[in-house]
Amino acid sequence: MILITGAAGFIGSALIWKLNEEGIGNIIASDKLRDGNKWLNLRKREYADWVDRDDLLQWLAVPANGDKITAVVHMGACSATTERDGDFLMKNNYEFSKKLWGFCTEKNIKYIYASSAATYGMGEFGYKDEVGAEELKKLMPLNKYGYSKKIFDDWAFKQERSPKEWIGIKFFNVYGPQEYHKGRMASMVFHSYNQYRKEGGVKLFTSHKEGFEDGWQLRDFIYIKDVVNIMKFFLDTPMKSGVYNMGTGRCRGFYELALNTVRAGDSNYDIQGEDVIEFTPMPEDLRGRYQYFSEAPMAKVIKAGYSGSFHTLEEGVRDYVQNYLAKEDPYL
Repeated sequence: MILITGAAGFIGSALIWKLNEEGIGNIIASDKLRDGNKWLNLRKREYADWVDRDDLLQWLAVPANGDKITAVVHMGACSATTERDGDFLMKNNYEFSKKLWGFCTEKNIKYIYASSAATYGMGEFGYKDEVGAEELKKLMPLNKYGYSKKIFDDWAFKQERSPKEWIGIKFFNVYGPQEYHKGRMASMVFHSYNQYRKEGGVKLFTSHKEGFEDGWQLRDFIYIKDVVNIMKFFLDTPMKSGVYNMGTGRCRGFYELALNTVRAGDSNYDIQGEDVIEFTPMPEDLRGRYQYFSEAPMAKVIKAGYSGSFHTLEEGVRDYVQNYLAKEDPYL
């Protein structure tokens, strides 16, 4: 039985979709639904049982429950890079992750948890995951969210007692179906699509750094279907414990992403950037801590045996727009 926390969230629900696609339904789903629309992410999904996030640790302490768990995939955390409540972040992203680590250590089972590319900060120390704990400790996140993820990574490397295997996934810029509840934190594909439909254009930030043209700030965009393919590989494969990047290994510009989104959603494929893209000044408070480049070296995952391909930006955006965003039912 696989326990998935954050089961109704973006990545958690997509992973359940992937498992269901392969005929796997022996899943314990745990999350907080609250009063939003996250529940729609699970409406088509099959799982064995639901446990409220606030009751999870108590539920796991019952041998009849905890003994049947064979792996934990911990996606349940606050993922908002704009979250200002540091105590909330520490409680949810650090302390709760430690408690699940303890459970997996006691049961001698695999523990997969969500780290983040936000731990890399401005990238001044690079984006390599094939480095040791001392190198990772040097990373300087730009916000409290990234810090809450970094210190759990640091803590994990210091533990003498650990789960059978532990894997911290440093997600880069994930986009795709199931992100609709995320509001401002949803991907630029989601926002570009809806902005173009509403206003007939897409707004991007101007550049305030030499060497980067307006709209050509670079990110490693990875499609959710590729993410869950790799996560399924992590579940199935004996792995060396540590942190692993989750990207494509190739950065692309926001300009390319926005233009591909518009073209995928419009029958006029000859649309040019100057026709639909408008540049707006970057807010003053962002200029000193805005990341202009990120790219995920993926050699570590490949060396571990993963041989799957990745959607190109064009392929992923087209699938997302045409088969989900443009449909009446946009869910996996």
